[in-house]
Amino acid sequence: MDSLGTSSKIEKISENAFKSVDCANPISSNIYCADPTGIEYNGRLYVFGTNDNQQFEVKGKGNGGGYEHIKSLVIFSTDDMVNWVYHGIINVGEIAPWIINSWAPSVISRVEKDGKTHFYLYFSNSGAGVGVITATDPLGPWTDPLGEPLVYQNMPGLENCPAPFDPGAVIDKNGVGWLAFGGGAPNGDGIVHTSIPKIAKLGDDLISFDSDFVPIDAPFFCEASELNYADGEYIYTYCNDWQNHRQGWDYEGIDPPPTCSMSYMTTKTPLDSGSWQYKGAYFYNAGENKSGQSGLRWSNNHTHYFEYQGRNYILHHTQLLEELNGSNDGFRSLMVDYLPINEDGSIPIAAATKVGVEQIKALDPYAANSGSTMFTSADVGFDGDINPAAVSNAEGAWIFIKGADFSDGAADFIAKVKGSGRIEIRLDDINSEPVAFVDFDNDDFANVRAAEIQTEISGEHDIFILFSHKNIELKEWKFVASDD
Repeated sequence: MDSLGTSSKIEKISENAFKSVDCANPISSNIYCADPTGIEYNGRLYVFGTNDNQQFEVKGKGNGGGYEHIKSLVIFSTDDMVNWVYHGIINVGEIAPWIINSWAPSVISRVEKDGKTHFYLYFSNSGAGVGVITATDPLGPWTDPLGEPLVYQNMPGLENCPAPFDPGAVIDKNGVGWLAFGGGAPNGDGIVHTSIPKIAKLGDDLISFDSDFVPIDAPFFCEASELNYADGEYIYTYCNDWQNHRQGWDYEGIDPPPTCSMSYMTTKTPLDSGSWQYKGAYFYNAGENKSGQSGLRWSNNHTHYFEYQGRNYILHHTQLLEELNGSNDGFRSLMVDYLPINEDGSIPIAAATKVGVEQIKALDPYAANSGSTMFTSADVGFDGDINPAAVSNAEGAWIFIKGADFSDGAADFIAKVKGSGRIEIRLDDINSEPVAFVDFDNDDFANVRAAEIQTEISGEHDIFILFSHKNIELKEWKFVASDD
């Protein structure tokens, strides 16, 4: 349907943007999320994390954080590393009603006999164990293949692992799956060696075990296990603890890790406990960098590093979004930074940044873009568990999308919207004149075509999408090229 053309230009513009248009971190301006993992599928990077936002929705701002209400996981995706689609949540509590909580996912995939890519997502069942859910698409539907935990406390053969959680999974070049996990550390300084974390070979079905649980002697271990595999080596990463790391340190030629930083170890034979070699710290605590205090808050971290489109990145979390919006409850936000890896596979230590990473490709404005695609936003929320619509929470709410390539020119604009009011498109500057708008008044989603494009649009531009009123829902948008 065509735009009604009954409203006037939007004058009120929200100032409640907590993430700058100049900084790529955190990846979401409105969703608290932590403990990231990621996987590439059909050219897109899909990121899963602990849904701190569920805890926030229950307790609210100013009432303390915690994790006891979290029974879901969050999904984002990107193909340009700066504009992220919020795909909603995996409701693990409904899929697997036996769980206590769902935290800290780790995901792997493989193509199986049916020709489909199967995804295996392992998660912390609170601190009491590890569960697993499966799907043939990153967005689900997800199912519970076991109906019970894969790992649980006091499991036969599992000793000296107080909290068998924080799973890290990987598939090696031979198609063999591996799972590491563990948590809990003794109190007191000078306790370097606990061998609390464990690793095991997964069965062919990737939902059982095909070996004993083998300890990893990870110095100053605390939590946040993850696994990588490269060039015949298994790489184990973890968050070390808060104690004095100079006291008791007994690794000659290697500096003790900075306080509560991320460290890594390698081996070619993961079931040989003595073969694991400590390599050093590779990522500072958020509160620190090579210059000292970073300006970010100190907190435990949980990381996943990966290669995407020829560049090495690290996913991690901080409390940056809280810092930006003036709260202090402990809710975390996902971040992405570059991770330098040397030619010999060693990893020099890196640090969290607010600036984040650069855009690696232009966004296609002629594709059907989800309303939940954004670099940052102001007064915008979401409606729906999977592939939600963006919702304006106030008059003058807006979405910012970075770096769209209009090529030779756009002739039309179409938005799939619900509600009553006006959506405007502005380019490069939020205070610029609208180049397109749609006016609408409909109770269900409908595709509404702009009255006209107000000026010639070609080349690369940033896009602002403005909402005139509260409770407008944007499901999808696209421009139409001149030659179409």
